[in-house]
Amino acid sequence: MRGGEKVLLALARLFPDAPIFTLLHVKGSLCPELEARELHTTFVQRLPGVATRYREYLPLFPAAAASIDLSGFDLVISSSHCVAKGVRVPPGAVHLCYCHTPMRYVWDRYHDYFGPGRVGGPARFVLPLVAQSLRAWDVATARGVHAFATNSRHVAGRIQRYYGRPAVVIPPPVDVDFFTPGPGDPGPGTYDLVVSALVPYKRVQLVLDAYRDTGWPLKIVGTGPPGEETRLRARLPAEASLLGRVDDETLRELYRGCRAVLMAGVEDFGIVPLEAMACGRPAVVFAEGGGPESVVPGESGVLFHEPTAPALRAAVDSL
Repeated sequence: MRGGEKVLLALARLFPDAPIFTLLHVKGSLCPELEARELHTTFVQRLPGVATRYREYLPLFPAAAASIDLSGFDLVISSSHCVAKGVRVPPGAVHLCYCHTPMRYVWDRYHDYFGPGRVGGPARFVLPLVAQSLRAWDVATARGVHAFATNSRHVAGRIQRYYGRPAVVIPPPVDVDFFTPGPGDPGPGTYDLVVSALVPYKRVQLVLDAYRDTGWPLKIVGTGPPGEETRLRARLPAEASLLGRVDDETLRELYRGCRAVLMAGVEDFGIVPLEAMACGRPAVVFAEGGGPESVVPGESGVLFHEPTAPALRAAVDSL
């Protein structure tokens, strides 16, 4: 499970009888416990190819969120990284938002998704106008939230910057009863590990560049849009492998067997380093964003300060 899904699961367990509303749901994409819940979707669910091309429908997402019927509820908790906080709650109802990030597609991550070389044709002329409209909508709908919580001081600062609202920091849950060191002496580890969505802002390509010609094994857990996976696979170093999606038991064994976990992007929080640390392994983390809030340099990991392959390589070599 990715971090946002783990937060949703924790919220769902607090309210075991509450229905879950979502723009769309790909059956089987959630953990069994969430799959078994009462799930409601919107018209986005019926759009052609939406499971893999959902970003193309981004301009429709605000209308989809507004279409969700929440009449009869007196408490609404939105888990939002895009448009969920834009739901319309009934008069007198309280709306609490756990905001993983302000909509990254239209704020500080716009160029990672839609920058030069990533969008062609007429879309590259239309998207700036769409983004401007979505930014205005994003700010306006923040006024309908009674209180914000978020995952890190980093994101709390972004919520204050873009929405002018304070946010209480509540870090996402880490299952330290499950993610534990293995039995006996684990040894130094025989490979390095990346656990990440395969999307541009995660900077998996930077990790590949850092490991090219090193001869050291690198394992990458995660999936992404087909085009991004194909691009990364074509540029894999000889000793690197893409493992795709794995179950939690396999992930735990991968954590236990690695030398270090690597996180090269500017993360909102970064749950992966904490899971690795719980398994007794250090993390090498980029020194911006929410990731550094959970790493103690020299004790639980290493920070690197430039988003370059040599800087990452030097940090790994310092372990």
